[in-house]
Amino acid sequence: MDLILWRHAEAEDWEEGCNDLERSLTARGEKQATLMARWLDRQLPEAARVLSSPARRCEQTALALGRKYKVRPELAPERTPAQLLEAALWPSSRVPVVIVGHQPTLGATVAQLLGMKLGSCPVRKGAVWWIRHRERDGHAQTLVLTVQSPDLL
Repeated sequence: MDLILWRHAEAEDWEEGCNDLERSLTARGEKQATLMARWLDRQLPEAARVLSSPARRCEQTALALGRKYKVRPELAPERTPAQLLEAALWPSSRVPVVIVGHQPTLGATVAQLLGMKLGSCPVRKGAVWWIRHRERDGHAQTLVLTVQSPDLL
């Protein structure tokens, strides 16, 4: 199974009294989302499922991909890696799954899947971590296929 963790692109700063779920992408964030979406679209098979947090900035990031996506409440800010992995059907999904979500959940998921000692791994805004689960010689393996940042596209 391929799991593609995509952090939403740069968004407006949070302000006191502001609804966090309603923050939009900045102009820079729109450019980041577009660049990463172009790259991802060339890599992903048509059958890939795309799941997004209900936060506006995540939906805007997912929209840049130009594919159908589903909003999943279990991907909202402050959710757990367990909730994310359950939504993705990790590790049993037969198709690649793209998750558009938030820090620190994405980083904590990367750390958990890769057996890192720290509780979380930094994931840059707009960046993608492409992780694969496979069976080899009767052993489960989790591999990092690529980490891509919109700054390098």
